[in-house]
Amino acid sequence: MGTLTAATPKPMLLLQGRPILEHILRGLAGAGVDSVVLVTGYLSEQIEEYFGTGHRVGLRIVYRRQPRADGTARALLLAADLAASGDMLISWGDVLIEPHEYIDLVNDFRRSSCDALLSLNWMDDPWRGAAVYVDDDWRVRRLVEKPPRASSTTHWNNAGIFVATPLLLSYANQLQRSARCEYELPQAIAAMIADGRVVRGHPLGGFWSDLGTPEDLAAAEKGYPQSR
Repeated sequence: MGTLTAATPKPMLLLQGRPILEHILRGLAGAGVDSVVLVTGYLSEQIEEYFGTGHRVGLRIVYRRQPRADGTARALLLAADLAASGDMLISWGDVLIEPHEYIDLVNDFRRSSCDALLSLNWMDDPWRGAAVYVDDDWRVRRLVEKPPRASSTTHWNNAGIFVATPLLLSYANQLQRSARCEYELPQAIAAMIADGRVVRGHPLGGFWSDLGTPEDLAAAEKGYPQSR
């Protein structure tokens, strides 16, 4: 998940008086989610001690630890025994959206009969995440992870939240290591697209923030609407 300080995992940094991850989990609970699998890495014990079984945020939490920072696809596979039984909603631990957007994503996924649905955010230059190319029907035709700056001809960025069938697990399990020695979910999505699987995009309409820098955190402190 990354860190902004040496002593605190990034999802535990405070936003409006609560850890970032607490806002995410409360948003999921508010959208009707009753249980989650949290895959943790750096300073896992801080997260586990704070959230416990999940009573604090209104849902049930199962923990899995990722011993090496080797990518989000590997994180997903740590929960494969639980995720293989049905469709999955997957979120990075430092991406904030408004709670109703989780409902919108799931409903769009169910209507569209696709293998995976990507949340999309509009960016002038989507170089920090994955540049996503969609057609007029929102089918994803290409995904380029971390493109060089100013090289994209799309403004759609992978916003870090996915809904997918268990098929995604098999693609995650077949990945080759990236140039950064990681196995990332966007690589698995790209492989699905290459095989002709149906992957669609869902543009987010409200607040979105990828809390990757102190500046992102400061902006979210002022702009995130869920302050209760």
